Amino acid sequence: MTPKRQHFVLCILAGLCFAAAQAPLGLWPFVVAGFVLSVWLLKSSDCPRRAGWTGWSIGASYFAVSLLWIVEPFLVDIALTGWMAPFALIGMAGGLALFWAAPFWLAARFGKPATILALWPLAEYARSTMFTGFPWGLNAYAWIDTPIAQIAAWVGPHGLGALTLTLAALPVLWCTRKGTALAGFGFALLASLGLARLSSAPEIAQDAPTIRLIQPNAPQHQKWDPAFAPIFFTRLIDASKAVPNPDLIIWPETSLPTWLNNAERMLSAISTAAHDTPVLFGAQRHEGLRAYNSLVHLDGSGDIQHIYDKHHLVPFGEYLPLEALLSRLGMSTLTETFGGFTAGMGPELIDLGSLGKALALICYEAVFPHQMNSSEGRPRFLLHVTNDAWFGTWSGPQQHLVQARFRAIEQGLPLVRSANTGISASIDAHGRILQSLLLGTDGYIDTALPPKLERTLYARFGDNLALLALLFLLCATLLPYRSVKE
Repeated sequence: MTPKRQHFVLCILAGLCFAAAQAPLGLWPFVVAGFVLSVWLLKSSDCPRRAGWTGWSIGASYFAVSLLWIVEPFLVDIALTGWMAPFALIGMAGGLALFWAAPFWLAARFGKPATILALWPLAEYARSTMFTGFPWGLNAYAWIDTPIAQIAAWVGPHGLGALTLTLAALPVLWCTRKGTALAGFGFALLASLGLARLSSAPEIAQDAPTIRLIQPNAPQHQKWDPAFAPIFFTRLIDASKAVPNPDLIIWPETSLPTWLNNAERMLSAISTAAHDTPVLFGAQRHEGLRAYNSLVHLDGSGDIQHIYDKHHLVPFGEYLPLEALLSRLGMSTLTETFGGFTAGMGPELIDLGSLGKALALICYEAVFPHQMNSSEGRPRFLLHVTNDAWFGTWSGPQQHLVQARFRAIEQGLPLVRSANTGISASIDAHGRILQSLLLGTDGYIDTALPPKLERTLYARFGDNLALLALLFLLCATLLPYRSVKE
């Protein structure tokens, strides 16, 4: 095998390491191995162009494997949209890999491999925020089932990812036993800090309110079928009737099988089944020609108290970017295929009386850590409704759940999650699953609402602290380069 081919194979291997560290495998040591191998490959690149291709190859292999679930929505109606599936995966993997190519190219261009410690996390932040953002699969998520995940309460996922990269790169950048020892000490310190945070977890109060999370398990290809929709609605009604009565009932995203505008009889049936218990359910509604993906708060009397409209929509899923331009270019078939929703006004807190206020998150909105601080005031808990039937039955729902768990850690708030096909769960303020329903099953769980913690550092400052530290690190690694040039 030639050196170039060997280099390319190692790039693919590094990308596969990052993929193995993500759910559903969750093999966290591989995220460290992926960073070690990636930095070594950067150092062995003899020019900026090769370094850029190295970063792109690592990223493309990672995203191609970890985002395999992206083809699932296109397979719901294979005859209509199945042809788009391979293009979606290839386009997503190749496009997102550009965010990894850029820091590798710049690090080689500067002639300072150490700059990758700042450039790579900054590129991941750009991926999370630019063009509406797509922060899916951040490398920090590999730590979810370890104490190190708790560090996100202080520095968020981008800060934790940067710390992981820095410690993993020390043995490569500082090729001595001291570098390896320092890396080991660093990871041990992070784990110790995480364990200390976990040890201070308060117990759930005996008089804590009870929340019922219902999972009807409606496969996407049957969800709107007139022959099956009544079956799934009946499951939701029957679960809402079950005794003893909880303090709040939560149905998943778009669980109402008709437009909210035409659902008077269904709302009456929901109120009757709930026995005066408030219900939160997902529904589609319209105002004239505008359609919304909404979360509806139905009080104990059967009256609608609040409607939250999803504000962060899924590009190419819930709306088509540049729709007018595509239509003028003769691609009207594509725009008609997607249809679309209208975005809501922004993050909102729903006042649930004695239960406190909840920050509403509909599906995709739970993957954006930087938007959790956008609402006015601090909620009592995070409320996530989703329809993960779109994501298939393997990696997609598992990865989505991990990201929801990170939101709980970052904010120091419990999170309750009702998912159509799973995974519905009660999650405490440390991101630990207290109760859950298996993927692909129907049923419900009654869970006591876990306590919230003091406002975390990340909840106060967001990503600002991590970004400042990364910019300082970038300047520190560039200064020697500039002084030599001068």
